[in-house]
Amino acid sequence: MILAWRLAHTPCCRNRQTGDLWLTDNKASSGHGSARSNNLDGAVDHTTALQEFDPTLLVERAMRFLILRGPVTAQERWEENSGYSPSTLAQIIAATACAADLASERQDVQAAEFLWDYADWMVASLERWTVTDCGELVAGLPKHYVRITPAQPQPGCICADPNTSQLQIANGGGMHAARNVVDAGFLQLVRLGIKPADDPIIVDSIAVVDSVLKHDLPQGPAWRRYNHDGYGQYSDGRAFDGAGQGRCWPLLTGERGHYEVAAGRDATSYIRTLEGFASSGGLFAEQLWDAPDLPQSSMYFGAPAGSAMPLCWAHAEYISLVRSVRDGVCFDRIEPIYQRYVVGRQSNRVEVWTLAHQPSQIACGRGLRIICESAGSVRWSSDGWSSQHDLALQPTALGLFVADLPIESLPAGGVVAFTFPGESAEQRQAENYQVQIAQLSAQPEHAASR
Repeated sequence: MILAWRLAHTPCCRNRQTGDLWLTDNKASSGHGSARSNNLDGAVDHTTALQEFDPTLLVERAMRFLILRGPVTAQERWEENSGYSPSTLAQIIAATACAADLASERQDVQAAEFLWDYADWMVASLERWTVTDCGELVAGLPKHYVRITPAQPQPGCICADPNTSQLQIANGGGMHAARNVVDAGFLQLVRLGIKPADDPIIVDSIAVVDSVLKHDLPQGPAWRRYNHDGYGQYSDGRAFDGAGQGRCWPLLTGERGHYEVAAGRDATSYIRTLEGFASSGGLFAEQLWDAPDLPQSSMYFGAPAGSAMPLCWAHAEYISLVRSVRDGVCFDRIEPIYQRYVVGRQSNRVEVWTLAHQPSQIACGRGLRIICESAGSVRWSSDGWSSQHDLALQPTALGLFVADLPIESLPAGGVVAFTFPGESAEQRQAENYQVQIAQLSAQPEHAASR
């Protein structure tokens, strides 16, 4: 969805005779494309990078999959754990927002509103799902994003709990309290335009990450993936054998550079640091040795460790950072998202329930949107079945069916119960469901980003 949106917003020209295509955006082409277009005058067609390709069906099917399966991921960006991951959620939110904007551009108002509602709900739920307020890593900074809040991506009642959940870390990392395991994945929320750089929880989370994961190498600052990481060389230089010690990853220096750009600061030093990490052939390694020299193992402080090289992800970070520094804004920032959530501070009007994601609690003052894969109806009650109401599941442009339960006036402590009469797939899974109305903490106010 994000790629389709970017291609749809990348203006191009196509030579009618040769079929050659080139960018016409000044920033993307350093002005070359515009000059070329002007010289050819009427011999070109103005188009976008999508050309004649219509991504609508692809986008709708992908969004249908994400909504029916998400927002819990089976694997976060390190491909090791399932649950609520700040970095994965950032990508799902961005994908949903891009799909909503594309729907708006083709004047599909119903689909756009439905998708924006889903994105709004995820943004409003981020801190409930992925922020602890009793972290113990750094004194005085108990509230910060966690690496991931464990959860299983399968049907069932769910209650995200970053404060008390236990996280099993791969590669021999052991079992630890999720509140005390951090990575910098939350920076994707700033990079994509979902959160402002000066959001207080973002700022405190950076301080925690720096205290726990940052290493100063000869070339400049570098970061490990997360604490207790076992994916890397042992401290004596022995190769990873299913366990070990995770080391610093150059790409994470690139990620921090993007945050500095979003914060309005000069990130040139991060480009220079990345260049210092590169091999004599200009390649970036997956990991760097961040401990004292071990000549007998050919491990040297700040030099590539025995990991993959090149790592294309790291090269992409470098290219994106160079572009972002030149533009003065993160290249990955999606403007409709930034305007809606950072500038406009949009809140959510509905909470969401799906068969794959059945929250045990929802915030009071919101409606409950039930999203199903098949047609049917919902029978619901808010007074212990003393009375009941039926709502037909309404079709959407995505091939999904929804019912909005009007429970905004229910007080905290109330319970809404519902079932699916008939022969729908949801009805065959279970007879009754219930959700408690809770006085969940609201999103904190934040200053507008520069």
